[in-house]
Amino acid sequence: MSILELIGRKSELLKNDILACSSTLNKIVSDSNFLVIGGAGSIGQAVTKEIFKRNPRKLHVVDISENNLVELVRDIRSSYGYIDGDFKIFSLDIGSPIYDAFIESDGKYDYVLNLSALKHVRSEKDPFTLMRMIEVNIINTLKTIRQSKEKGVKKYFCVSTDKAANPVNMMGASKRIMELFLMHESQDIIISTARFANVAFSDGSLLHGFNQRIQKRQPIVAPNDIRRYFVTPQESGELCLMSCLLGDNKDVFFPKLSDELHLITFAEIAVKYLKNLGYEAHECKSEDEARQLVHTLPAEKKWPCYFSVSDTTGEKDFEEFFMEGEKLDLQRFENVGIVKSILPFEEDKLDWFLDKINGMIERRQWSKSELVSLFQELLPAFDHKETGKYLDSKM
Repeated sequence: MSILELIGRKSELLKNDILACSSTLNKIVSDSNFLVIGGAGSIGQAVTKEIFKRNPRKLHVVDISENNLVELVRDIRSSYGYIDGDFKIFSLDIGSPIYDAFIESDGKYDYVLNLSALKHVRSEKDPFTLMRMIEVNIINTLKTIRQSKEKGVKKYFCVSTDKAANPVNMMGASKRIMELFLMHESQDIIISTARFANVAFSDGSLLHGFNQRIQKRQPIVAPNDIRRYFVTPQESGELCLMSCLLGDNKDVFFPKLSDELHLITFAEIAVKYLKNLGYEAHECKSEDEARQLVHTLPAEKKWPCYFSVSDTTGEKDFEEFFMEGEKLDLQRFENVGIVKSILPFEEDKLDWFLDKINGMIERRQWSKSELVSLFQELLPAFDHKETGKYLDSKM
């Protein structure tokens, strides 16, 4: 069973749009030099493959994960082979002075794509991981944009998230604040971005966790009350590439909500996933029961599952890709919409926010409540949902 079938779809979402602009995409890529930051994550790998197979002049990929970079090269060599252009990987932390030296040594790129992010809602459970999320999603983004401007980069792309639209968690709010900084920096360099749904079976996702649970002979757990939109890894790469190469300044690309983009619960996917492996999902009443039955049920071609109601901090009841008042272009593409962003920002407040964050880091002291207050000062409509429960306290 394909990923498409597991997420309840029959066809690729962007197939027609990619075909319609194929020659344009191929021409731009073959004439250009690319830097992909965070290129070894699930979306980063998908974007890198989309660029590689169109034969770029130069494709450099940076990521903090050495192992994932190695797998990326193996995957690309096994699927696409080689190109005439310069293809290299670099295991670097973009927040480090070593990365700065890397940029200063070359830095000659036409397009910089930043796919690095802390994407988990659970990252707000403690003040230290939360500050790391701010560093990755906001501070490092700002740094790499300014480096791109200094090096004369033609276009900067940065991935956002659907959770940035009317955010209820700190992860989504960090991306919304990132978008404010993108608007500010877009006065001096062309910037586009993309918001999209969950990437099915991406690293660290719940669906990716299904694979891990099966391999480790452990029960499967999933919420049964949350319906989500999913895109495939390839679709995430295609959407990012389209936004980067075809988007105008400040454009935010997103998948159109239609019958093609199917809402489905994690529990429904779990049942389909197990059926594809030859198992019947056996619903348990508790985590303890599921842990006990995993030792016996698989022999009967059944797999213990615990489907629960979601009650953790930061969960959003529904997904949305744009906010009320945002100007939309729904005509240019068949299955891609564009927010023609006019997101207002106050430069003084952005400077104030950075000063506050940098001051906390220099003092090496801050609390989660202080960070939440800073976010709410910059985003007055930010409705942070704190339940006192986090995913790390669940199986």
